[in-house]
Amino acid sequence: MRDQTLKTGHVRVRGAREHNLKNVDLDIPRDALVVFTGVSGSGKSSLAFGTLYAEAQRRYLESVSPYARRLFHQMPVPEVDDIDGLPPAVALQQQRGTPTTRSSVGSVSTLSNSLRMLYSRAGDYPPGQELLYAESFSPNTAEGACPQCSGLGRVYDATEASMVPDDSLTIRERAVAAWPPAWHGQNLRDILVTMGYDVDTPWRDLPRKDRDWILFTDETPTVPVYAGLTPEETRRALKRKETPSYQGTFSGARRYVLQTFANTESASMKKRVARYMVSTECPLCQGRRLRQEALSVTFAGMDIMTLSRVPLDRLAQMLRPYADGKAPRRADKHPEQLIVTQRIAADLCARLDTMLALGLGYLALERSTPTLSPGELQRLRLATQVRSNLFGVVYVLDEPSAGLHPADTEALLDALAHLKAAGNSLFVVEHALDVIRHADWIVDVGPQAGEKGGQILYSGPPEGLRDVKGSHTRRYLFTDAQDAVRPPERTPREPAGWLRLEGVTRNNLHDIAVCFPLGVMTGVTGVSGSGKSTLVSQVLVDLVGAALGQGAADAEAEEGMDLEREADIPTVGHIAGPMHGIRRLVRVDQRPIGRTPRSNLATYTGLFDQVRKLFAATPAAKKRRYDAGRFSFNVAKGRCEHCAGEGFVMVELLFLPSVYAPCPTCGGARYNADTLAIRYNDRNIADVLGMTVDEAHAFFADEEAVARPLSVLREVGLGYLRLGQSATELSGGEAQRIKLATELQRAGRGGTLYVLDEPTTGLHPLDADRLLAQLDRLVDAGNTVIMVEHTMRVVAACDWVIDIGPGAGEAGGKVVAEGPPAHVAREKGSRTAPYLRRSLS
Repeated sequence: MRDQTLKTGHVRVRGAREHNLKNVDLDIPRDALVVFTGVSGSGKSSLAFGTLYAEAQRRYLESVSPYARRLFHQMPVPEVDDIDGLPPAVALQQQRGTPTTRSSVGSVSTLSNSLRMLYSRAGDYPPGQELLYAESFSPNTAEGACPQCSGLGRVYDATEASMVPDDSLTIRERAVAAWPPAWHGQNLRDILVTMGYDVDTPWRDLPRKDRDWILFTDETPTVPVYAGLTPEETRRALKRKETPSYQGTFSGARRYVLQTFANTESASMKKRVARYMVSTECPLCQGRRLRQEALSVTFAGMDIMTLSRVPLDRLAQMLRPYADGKAPRRADKHPEQLIVTQRIAADLCARLDTMLALGLGYLALERSTPTLSPGELQRLRLATQVRSNLFGVVYVLDEPSAGLHPADTEALLDALAHLKAAGNSLFVVEHALDVIRHADWIVDVGPQAGEKGGQILYSGPPEGLRDVKGSHTRRYLFTDAQDAVRPPERTPREPAGWLRLEGVTRNNLHDIAVCFPLGVMTGVTGVSGSGKSTLVSQVLVDLVGAALGQGAADAEAEEGMDLEREADIPTVGHIAGPMHGIRRLVRVDQRPIGRTPRSNLATYTGLFDQVRKLFAATPAAKKRRYDAGRFSFNVAKGRCEHCAGEGFVMVELLFLPSVYAPCPTCGGARYNADTLAIRYNDRNIADVLGMTVDEAHAFFADEEAVARPLSVLREVGLGYLRLGQSATELSGGEAQRIKLATELQRAGRGGTLYVLDEPTTGLHPLDADRLLAQLDRLVDAGNTVIMVEHTMRVVAACDWVIDIGPGAGEAGGKVVAEGPPAHVAREKGSRTAPYLRRSLS
């Protein structure tokens, strides 16, 4: 029988053990804003998402037919004894945009569906044209997509200039740079020798007919190849009909590039051949992605793609007269069309108003989701939920203030209040103090991270947290407390020089000039959508990277890389004057450190190489002639054959969530028995991967090559992570700190420009302070740090501030204020100034 003491209006959790939770018992109120706080890695998300949301989803899916259940991505069954009083739940988690620009603001918000219906039923058609269905106005359908560019708006090709960057080289000297490297490329050159082409004359001096065939033919002749012979020796061998080394099949350079890009599963290969492709605007649709029939239909004088590129705030203004029935009426309009126009326009305006209230008016429906920040994407989905008018639902949100300027956070709080007033519960994982202060109920998890966390320090109304001595959140939340953490008094450092960008034009930046100080820490601020990330993460990185010869700033190959992205937007601008003191550019962002479970903290930082060398140097390993490669779970000789080094096997249960069980052969250790028999200080290699950074630091205290990177990881607050923890389990903030730690352990030579985009995202104020200390170390070593940041405590600790704005989108893109924090805090026209002033005081 159920516990009769269950409180009405409460969710009752008993025995929660998900991840690091320590058998947690908890009662939290419904119909309230409940904020889960605690240091990064303390167990907040394990409680809110891994337990409460996962159980709510499981219960809902049990009411769905087994067949339909297979179509859902199901979370694993949570480790918990009992949960009572839990309503249906909707999760709004932090996630990056989908990897294709075919997903847009319009598709995520479903506004595009209504707009297509508006054009279909109430658009102005050319005389004699038949009515088009709504699908014909979508570039993602066969009915609507432009036939020449398949709805991309751009056409991609490989040209002679792109595939042969240096025409003074001969074919033997690899003039055709687009061809594959190593043996495959040599094979193609040998085939040309057999076919009688001149491979020793500079490319520019070859006949046009020969150059065109080599680059652009679709023919794939198979010919005998005499490897290692000169052209003259090859001719003689052919004449004598000697036995060839092998038969080789030729592929034209363009054919190789396009086929490799379309078919390869290797991210690095895709990235390599993408360098030899150029894109141009589709000549048929002029970049508007639709068939001509759809583009000929207009509304308010614009075709649907032109209207989709209008900022949402202007779009709302344009539609308002139609929604109110006050737009000019055309005599040829049927009364039914007028009713349809008013009905759809009213629906669009109501939904747009919600998005405008959340500060998203600078976006356009056509804006692709990969170009949105996680905060923008989450607010977009939140706006959809606010309009859904659901009642009695638990909304579980993951740091909804991430990526938000304090001014935008106020609009977010209004939206959350609207959801709560409609009879819903809000369970929010949050680090922003402004959001925590608005909570009806606080659940503080801790006291530390990882194994030292997972306990409920406090659950109750906010004021009660003031008396909980073990809470780190308390010391930041209650600034009047005796042991409150206050920003340290600091005198801004003087710049060692200046980096001046001029004529900068990209997105909403129009011909602006910006001066970045060198040898100090600079915070770039401004409301969401003002142009900060465009300036720092795109323009600055592109121009400095090009000047240093680093090419594209992103050295990491992106899996799933797609040409359907906004990399085609050019950066216009130049660096004025010399770049004194900058020898290297490092971009420390929140992209994952790996895309598969095989990538982990130990392999990314390089410390696992040193660990494997220590195991290979043991007497037992030397006796068996095991090298360091033997101790990699990616190498066949050392890993478990049954699970191929994964450590687990997946059990498919069809209509139930798939279960990941430890490998029955290795018990989850990843290695075969012979490898596990080798021990270093009485621990095998699997034991080491299972250690946390803190445990490993104590274990390898005498090994400088391993202890040094572990020390830096602890200093950036990652002591709780396990060495073998999969990259796919890490948050964006954890990934960014791992990259920073990897950089910090390098020998400090100075002269490096570090670019960071919102480095405190996902960090508790305590962890943000730790991060600041490390960034100060970089600056003190003679480097420059430039970061986009919204957390005013962090901005106040910078030496220099550049405020972009004053508004978002078309209302932004200008330098509003610049100077030391105290100077910017006094600037009248800055929306950042009042929040910065409050933090400084």
